[in-house]
Amino acid sequence: MMPKLRNMTSLYLTCGNKILLLHRQGSRVANNLWVASAGGHFEPNELNEPEKCALRELREELGLTQNEIENLELRYITLRKINGEIRQNYFFFAELANGTELVLKSNEGILKWYELDGLKELPMPNSARLVIDHYVGAGRFNDKLYCIASNENDVMISELAEI
Repeated sequence: MMPKLRNMTSLYLTCGNKILLLHRQGSRVANNLWVASAGGHFEPNELNEPEKCALRELREELGLTQNEIENLELRYITLRKINGEIRQNYFFFAELANGTELVLKSNEGILKWYELDGLKELPMPNSARLVIDHYVGAGRFNDKLYCIASNENDVMISELAEI
């Protein structure tokens, strides 16, 4: 049987040296784990436009619009097979436009600002952990797009450059 495809976006908001994370509660997929501040599954009209999905999720989950963020960039695409699905996640990063940490609320769980260097001990889903660890160690210092493919035993991280 052919596996189903699941396309998702995740959007991490930063402010200076801090990142906003969501402790997701009540989710059947990622419950009681730290994830991006906004994110979710593609709607049918978004299948070829992951940025459109990320901005919709930002509005729905945090009440923020594109005018309240800046430097929105697709930085990571992850790929893994789990529970009979091929899951592809587009990870975006953006900065708050006003440069000040906002107190935000989400109906998806608890939001909290963290120092970028203080994320190692937080429980996260596998793909989010791979993205955050790479971003803190290398990705935040450049503007490259990376692809991360993983399975139970191996992880491959590669710059996704034009060929």
